[in-house]
Amino acid sequence: MQSTQDINIQEIVSLISPRQLKDELPITPAAVDTVIRTREEVKAILSGNDPRLIVVAGPCSIHDPQAGLEYAKRFKALADRVAGKLLLIMRVYFEKPRTTVGWKGLINDPHLDDTFDISEGLKLARRLLLQITEMGLPAATEMLEPITPQYIADLVTLASIGARTTESPTHRQMASGLSMPVGYKNGTEGNLDVAINAMQAAQSTHSFLGIDGEGRTCVVRTKGNPWGHLILRGGRSGPNFSAEHVEDAVSKLQAAGLPGRLVVDCSHANSSKDYRRQKEVFADVLRQRQPGHSSIIGTMLESNLHEGQQKLNGDPSKLKYGVSITDGCLSWEETESLILAAAQV
Repeated sequence: MQSTQDINIQEIVSLISPRQLKDELPITPAAVDTVIRTREEVKAILSGNDPRLIVVAGPCSIHDPQAGLEYAKRFKALADRVAGKLLLIMRVYFEKPRTTVGWKGLINDPHLDDTFDISEGLKLARRLLLQITEMGLPAATEMLEPITPQYIADLVTLASIGARTTESPTHRQMASGLSMPVGYKNGTEGNLDVAINAMQAAQSTHSFLGIDGEGRTCVVRTKGNPWGHLILRGGRSGPNFSAEHVEDAVSKLQAAGLPGRLVVDCSHANSSKDYRRQKEVFADVLRQRQPGHSSIIGTMLESNLHEGQQKLNGDPSKLKYGVSITDGCLSWEETESLILAAAQV
């Protein structure tokens, strides 16, 4: 009899289970302390009980764990210097959403050669998160694939749902069960309603299909996640970080019964996709906070050891160390200067 399913499936490869990976790379007391402590610090800032500014900075996407760890060591030293005024959280993104095609991130293709060794990618991601959190530095990441949190979420302080997936019921349901605060980006067109709707949806209880620690398909029932916030990242309609845009966003949040606090992403459409213009957005955010306005509680920067970006053209060994292979990034020196200046405001 002719087959009626899996017609376009080339291969199905079994993955290591979440429990197996956690047994192989168990969370440590130092990492537990970092995650619990910094999640509470983020909640205090979201609640208005901590006046510090959250700064999420780091590579657009991690493609070289060694360079990522070097960045983390520098970032931790800087975080300690500015801890009284800023809460620094490292951007540790492993999954890259694509408008069409392209490299999908370290978890999906860790060898950068289209071999898609996802089990190895999950190991590399978890190992790096362990190293980062063990040094006392909190990590932020985007949750893209719905099963990924089972492998790494215990090591994440702050999560985000991207512009392409904020409208997705699957991701809203997933966010409702996450154990950390979650940021929701406005849609790619610039629409705020999809993110505000996502925040409301994720506060509710949900039941959906997922996997358990053994990797078995199951029904996941969630309590709802009250710790959501809006992320302004601009859209096809243009940037949306100005004081007028922020005021409009706060009004819409409050009208929806949500706290009028938000995060500004200095990259993406807010910088007109020019990584160098992140500095202008960052400076504008600081000016808006100076009079004592508490609406903007955080900001995001794409930053790497070295500035700019490079193309992944076949041979990963020819890549320049510490330079992004996805979106362009500010250099470490520029990032450090911006953050030290922010700590003086």
